[in-house]
Amino acid sequence: MKFRPLLLPALGALALSLAALDPALAQDAAAAAPTVNKGDTAWMLVSTLLVILMTIPGLALFYGGLVRTKNMLSVLMQVFSVFSLVSILWAFYGYSLAFTSGGEGIGAFIGGFSKAFLAGVTTDSTSDTFTKGVAIPEFTFVAFQLTFACITPALIVGAFAERIKFSAVMLFTGLWLTFVYLPIAHMVWFSEGYLFSLGALDFAGGTVVHINSGVAGLVGALMIGKRIGYGRDLLAPHSLTLTFVGACLLWVGWFGFNAGSNLEATGGAALALINTILAPAAAGLAWMTVEAMSKGKASLLGIASGAVAGLVAITPAAGLSGPMGSIVLGLVAGVVCYIAVTAVKNALGYDDALDVFGIHGVGGIIGAIGTGIVAAPSLGGYGVGEYSIGGQVWTQIIAVMITLAWTGIGSVVLYKITDLIVGLRVTQDQEREGLDLADHGERAYNY
Repeated sequence: MKFRPLLLPALGALALSLAALDPALAQDAAAAAPTVNKGDTAWMLVSTLLVILMTIPGLALFYGGLVRTKNMLSVLMQVFSVFSLVSILWAFYGYSLAFTSGGEGIGAFIGGFSKAFLAGVTTDSTSDTFTKGVAIPEFTFVAFQLTFACITPALIVGAFAERIKFSAVMLFTGLWLTFVYLPIAHMVWFSEGYLFSLGALDFAGGTVVHINSGVAGLVGALMIGKRIGYGRDLLAPHSLTLTFVGACLLWVGWFGFNAGSNLEATGGAALALINTILAPAAAGLAWMTVEAMSKGKASLLGIASGAVAGLVAITPAAGLSGPMGSIVLGLVAGVVCYIAVTAVKNALGYDDALDVFGIHGVGGIIGAIGTGIVAAPSLGGYGVGEYSIGGQVWTQIIAVMITLAWTGIGSVVLYKITDLIVGLRVTQDQEREGLDLADHGERAYNY
């Protein structure tokens, strides 16, 4: 395959000027310009579309099928609207705050506004990949990271489904993206970020996406309170068929999520892809087996939930673990997340409606800490440098603790602010009627 260098006009002019003075200098200037790889770019564009697929319609249908008929449209509306709102905020300031330098003092925790409103991002600007001198168009990187920023707050809505005001969802999302998601993304994924500099490993978002959303969801469930009839009435999913379709779309879309995070169409992407097959398969089987042993029957919802838990757990290790390590990680996540959403949740009595914390929060913690183990070269992983399992696991624990503290405290404050401005919860009459009619004046099913 042929690749054609795309030079910025300024660099091109510089190269021509240097050529008149010294041909050797001209060659050095040309060599310094990044080369856009068409294959990598094509893969990243496809990956971006896959992550959109896993959010709308994947996550929307997965969540929608799990709620009662009278709240189906409200969940679809929340996921779709969150995706739309975050897309705009990402272009306005999100990308800049996450992926630019913030200067001395705060640069380890948040970026600056140098690329607010995508200033300076053009069809000629590029973002580096992991191979020196190879790049993808910056618009491609902006769009890919936009999808991560969108799905993270969309995951949160499952925790307080069926009782939150639509206006509260929108206000909280804007605040949470700004003050919680963007600092964590900057700290973990930007080269000057505190956790990046510390050496924390997070290939595709164990801390940034899953622990972040899981803890925020738990805080929201606790602060908003239980649904009317929780623990007394049957609050069963209205359509496991739709949930199954959503789970399948999530799994397919996750290949863009994990393998796309390699930023290149190389063996690293292939490794992330096969791990994204093996870990959820193992987790689904583990969840199904434990469920059958404890309840006597294996359920479709169980194996689907287990697969999602496996996808969550392998996310931070997708391009770092060997295939056998990913299977072990999936098995552990399937068992532990099952216990979290059954025994632990029942014992503590909180109403995390769609088990956002039990799957994404707990699965994210397992994956983030487990990455330090499965990435070890001695265990078939792909960690770099003089790798110490104990040292890396400790670094991973620090990253997990900082994420837990940042999102936990930040979410409490932002829920309080949202409650003061618009109120968090609908009235009891509206909750009994259902949010489809109360918030949107529509019914999912006219029968």
